Amino acid sequence: MANEEKIVSELETRFGQLKDKIKVQRARRIWVDAEEPIFADLIDHLKNKMGFNVLCTITGLDEGEHLTLIYHIAHFDGTVVNVKRFAPRANPVVTTITNHFPGGELYEREVMDLFGFVVEGLPPGKRYPLPDSFPAGEHPLRKDWHPKGEQPVDGATGQGGAPVPEKEQ
Repeated sequence: MANEEKIVSELETRFGQLKDKIKVQRARRIWVDAEEPIFADLIDHLKNKMGFNVLCTITGLDEGEHLTLIYHIAHFDGTVVNVKRFAPRANPVVTTITNHFPGGELYEREVMDLFGFVVEGLPPGKRYPLPDSFPAGEHPLRKDWHPKGEQPVDGATGQGGAPVPEKEQ
């Protein structure tokens, strides 16, 4: 795991605020919790100085008080740095990474549709993956979302949810 240690060392040296925010999960898998002020510089450094040239995907998570995006960025040697970016649930605004990874546009449209992120700098375009007819302001991967006409499920009791159809006589 010498390569992982070199990556961690370079990131901690360049970005002192990442000290104790980088974890080597296993060989070739590194996790970084990045605060917004350094996010753009971190992505730029990973791509242009360290050779992490492939955006594999972006994963969205609803973690209650905040929403999280994880950018899975790979090096040609198979090492993946997973950069976590946090946004407040009430105002989940992030800047686009399409200036570094043009292929990230679809992933960013996906987190806009499914989680309600606002991605600044992303050019106007079609919704993805939800159809244009899907209600605006509805984000089905948020934990507090439920379809119109259904009651939310209480996690403690399991009560609520979709109406149960009556049995046929």
